[in-house]
Amino acid sequence: MADTTFTKEEKAAIKAAVAEKKAMQTGADAAAACEEAIAAMTGTDKELAEAFHRLVKENTSLAAKTWYGMPAYADADGRTVVAFKPGSKFKIRYATLEFQQAATLDDGNLWPVGYALTKLDAQDEERVAQLLRAAVGS
Repeated sequence: MADTTFTKEEKAAIKAAVAEKKAMQTGADAAAACEEAIAAMTGTDKELAEAFHRLVKENTSLAAKTWYGMPAYADADGRTVVAFKPGSKFKIRYATLEFQQAATLDDGNLWPVGYALTKLDAQDEERVAQLLRAAVGS
């Protein structure tokens, strides 16, 4: 029988989501929480998260927040559109950009919603910027 318990990292993400919900109910600064989550990262994850944060700000009107303790960006209705998942958080070899249900990336019957990320050069940044603009319908 498969082990159905959550990993330490999954449990931490669940606790972060509960804390985020409570913080939002008390009027906490969601953008500051996002910036704090990025500041707490190290190495490549931090570099990528900072670059992604800049790209979101330059290419969309999405609001910064956290989602399960990770940097995320929401539309005007508060729905998470995209999140940055640092590789170190779940002990994987790459960070990911994960587009959520509110992203408008629909392309027929099949389209990607997650992208592995190991570095960002100028060409990669333009591709991410295009994805972000498409995700918000601009």
